[in-house]
Amino acid sequence: MGFVQTEERRKTEIEELKRMLVGCGRLNRRKDDEELQGRRASSKQAAEFNGEEELVCVTSGVSYLGVAIVNRLLTRGYSVRIIVDNEEDKERLRELETSGEMRTSKNGIDAVMAKLTEVESLVEAFQGCHGVFHTSAFTDPAGLSGYTKSMAEIEVKASENVMEACSRTPSVRNCVVTSSLLTCLWRDTTTHELPPVVNHESWSDESLCIRKKLWYAVGKLRAEKAAWKRAEERGLKLATICPGLITGPEYFGRNPTATIAYLKGGQEMFKDGLLATVDVMKLAEAHTCVYEAMNKTACGRYICFDRVIQVEDEAERLAMEIGISANQIVSEDASTCGPARFVLSNKKLCNLMSRTHRNCYNQS
Repeated sequence: MGFVQTEERRKTEIEELKRMLVGCGRLNRRKDDEELQGRRASSKQAAEFNGEEELVCVTSGVSYLGVAIVNRLLTRGYSVRIIVDNEEDKERLRELETSGEMRTSKNGIDAVMAKLTEVESLVEAFQGCHGVFHTSAFTDPAGLSGYTKSMAEIEVKASENVMEACSRTPSVRNCVVTSSLLTCLWRDTTTHELPPVVNHESWSDESLCIRKKLWYAVGKLRAEKAAWKRAEERGLKLATICPGLITGPEYFGRNPTATIAYLKGGQEMFKDGLLATVDVMKLAEAHTCVYEAMNKTACGRYICFDRVIQVEDEAERLAMEIGISANQIVSEDASTCGPARFVLSNKKLCNLMSRTHRNCYNQS
């Protein structure tokens, strides 16, 4: 019996020793993991301190919206790389910096020549950038003739190229694309009953836009859908912002093509309660807000506006502000029309900006 007791005691001691060893191993692994996480955090903090995580790229950075976004990013402490397409854009950038319209910053502005039609040049331009803002600014080479079908095709190809270049650039984590509210509101009311609220889940009917020859809406719609398709295929984190008609000082003089193109069908938008505008500075703030929240929960589409044109007086003031005839917005029988059929909602963007303790836009 004594022999059996000794053997059992040895077995017990061996089991206890095993448990101790396993416990020590777990403790050591936990310590190693904590040290590794600490080194990663320290490395991340050091990178942020050195500005390595602050570089972002803005396409069409010398456009009206592009300048506003660049200025907002600079005030937020980012270094900004601007893509310029030609020598004229480079000269425009120099003029902006000289006049003070483009802010100066200790982080600085870096201009890079690249073509939105060439993926490889975009990949080279995006190197080292952690985020890309694709503002989709195009001009009509024919002058003030609006936005043509061929321009819509160019817009789609540029969107695909930017997404492809982002996916090929290891440093790029997030991308924000400027779309348009027009991608949400052109819906065919003759085929079936539509929900009264137009929000970030609404999509315009492409066939309807084509029938009405609303090429600006077609271009923005196809470009945004192409961006989402390519982002999903490549695993790229994307957010799109769909602004109303952009307004601000000297906007029409700087962006006649976009204004004329957006307001094609303006009478119908006004009648249905879907004609909305957004100040360019508020739109720039929305871009940076969404971008900064993408590392947390922000994703998907965001409708952006700060004013809905609901009465004739407002429509006439808008026409005066942007230098167009009021009859491009208000039809002759507008006074006999009943209440607006639809309601615009930017609740998703409002909620995001409220969570980040920024001023919210008018919420519907």
